[in-house]
Amino acid sequence: MSTWPTWRGQRRHHREFRIAAPSWPDPVSLTSLLAQPGKPTKESTKDEPVLSESDLADAATNLWRARRRLARLAEEDSREAKRVGRYLQATQRALDEAGLLVQDHDGTTFHPGLSLEVLTMQPDPALRHEVVRETVRPSVYLAGRRIQMGQVIVGYPGDTLEETGA
Repeated sequence: MSTWPTWRGQRRHHREFRIAAPSWPDPVSLTSLLAQPGKPTKESTKDEPVLSESDLADAATNLWRARRRLARLAEEDSREAKRVGRYLQATQRALDEAGLLVQDHDGTTFHPGLSLEVLTMQPDPALRHEVVRETVRPSVYLAGRRIQMGQVIVGYPGDTLEETGA
């Protein structure tokens, strides 16, 4: 095909509105690139900061504590508390998408096989079985692997006779 029709079509318009011909790579060079073994597209540099698992666990724990404190303040229907809560939820979503899971243990049934650090056991006659009363520090998992063990306070069914000393 002749280039005359293309040139004539472009010649009709002002120079500023003329479209340049596309520059396509040579097909031979493309096939040679496919034949070469794959090279990493992004080379790792030593200048990039690397977060350790303990740093991630600390960040997740501090986020968890902030969300718990804000939940107490949100009961007052404060607009500022709701706004800050949205920021914390967005941060939590970002951590979830990165594969970081923060697990709160409040109210869960406790048994000795759980991977939790028990700080103290508190007797409670109202309980029928051992229950986690309070989570002091949550369990944190990165890609399904635990990077921080949770610390809890466990309540157990206690006799009223033991407490009174009778």
